[in-house]
Amino acid sequence: MSRVLVVGDALLDRDVEGATTRLAPDAPVPVLDEADVRTRPGGAALAAVLAASFGDEVVLVSPIGDDGPGEELRSLLERRGVDVVRWSGGGATPEKIRFRSGGQALLRLDRSSRPAVVTPVPPEAVAAASEADVVLVADYGRGVTGQAELRRAIGSGRAPVVWDPHPRGASPVRAALLVTPNLAELPGDGGAEPAGDGGGGDLRARADRAERARSRWGAKGVAVTMGSAGAFHVDGAGPPLVVPARPLVGGDPCGAGDCFAAAAASVVGRGGLGSEAVVSAVAAATAFVANGGAAGWARFEPVDGVRRPEDAVELARQVQSRGGKVVATGGCFDILHAGHLASLRAMRQLGDCLVVCLNSDVSVRALKGADRPVVGQSDRAEALRALGCVDAVVLFDEPTPARLLEGLRPDIFAKGDDYGGRAIPEQAVLDRWGGQCVTVPYLAGYSTSRLVRGSVR
Repeated sequence: MSRVLVVGDALLDRDVEGATTRLAPDAPVPVLDEADVRTRPGGAALAAVLAASFGDEVVLVSPIGDDGPGEELRSLLERRGVDVVRWSGGGATPEKIRFRSGGQALLRLDRSSRPAVVTPVPPEAVAAASEADVVLVADYGRGVTGQAELRRAIGSGRAPVVWDPHPRGASPVRAALLVTPNLAELPGDGGAEPAGDGGGGDLRARADRAERARSRWGAKGVAVTMGSAGAFHVDGAGPPLVVPARPLVGGDPCGAGDCFAAAAASVVGRGGLGSEAVVSAVAAATAFVANGGAAGWARFEPVDGVRRPEDAVELARQVQSRGGKVVATGGCFDILHAGHLASLRAMRQLGDCLVVCLNSDVSVRALKGADRPVVGQSDRAEALRALGCVDAVVLFDEPTPARLLEGLRPDIFAKGDDYGGRAIPEQAVLDRWGGQCVTVPYLAGYSTSRLVRGSVR
């Protein structure tokens, strides 16, 4: 556990969900019949709760108004274990209210969106800076990061700084360990952002811009986030480190930048390098997007690459809601070999996503003996997740994935035709919703057991 100080602009986000079935009689606009209102922390407040989700001790320094929305925001933060330094800031708590129907945004209403009138920095904020293992700055352009006293405390050099910038915000303090702009926030120098598909030429131009920004800011490193393409890191020594994100089906990118910065700060606070922080941050932000983004903040838990059952179910529902087919398979995949790859590629071609139900270490031992698995469940899941034909991996402890399949309700459950012509027991489960079990071609002669004995084929 590390002590993380989060500094920046906190917001209260509201999502108003409802149905739109008619137009207003006085104007050609839809009428939203409100069904549900959900509140969540936004801005620096979201970064703080995400930092806490990594198991860190978190203090938030941000001007929050002494009003109803402010008290609501403080309550949300305190329930998630975030210690909030009392700082009214001299203004109302900013709110972002999104009106949505059927998963589609209709309108966003901003309240108190102008820059805050910031009062003197509380002494507790300066004290928190002296006690932190890492400082995370979440700038949303409302003036907090320009406060001279706060900048002196942050930039004292006692704790490393991870700075998530904003185009309307202040420049990062000198010698920040890591600055984390997205492509739009990366300062330009009169040249246009290169068009294209992110190939070598584009990456070179972007890396050059990032290196010039790093020099201008006096930062030790700059990590530029590129949405679904991942991120890259420059530190003035050697070529850029490029960290691709794993492919996703669905998800919501809202708040991904906050998750990226929070994950990076957590690694830095534990003594990690900037490059190590970027690798972990890409993985965490990808999991956050798959979990539903900012809307799923309360249920987000950092994972090691293994999807929780409810996440795989959500993926399946998203695919099926668009008319797609969900394919599932099950197995130990103890030592991944060419036979597995041939089958998995064929399975993915049967539908629009492939979910691998993976026997846990407990399950493998029960099926194959105390000396198996050879490879642990986290490493097996990571190897499968790296395959372009696999969309999700989820563990199960039982002898068969029947319980998982009840939740996933795949259209197809596939096995390799090395199954030997036997009936597939999972068919009885799939019959309940009209699913179908199939086999796919398998490369003859490949066997994990034979590999363990030293025979490749």
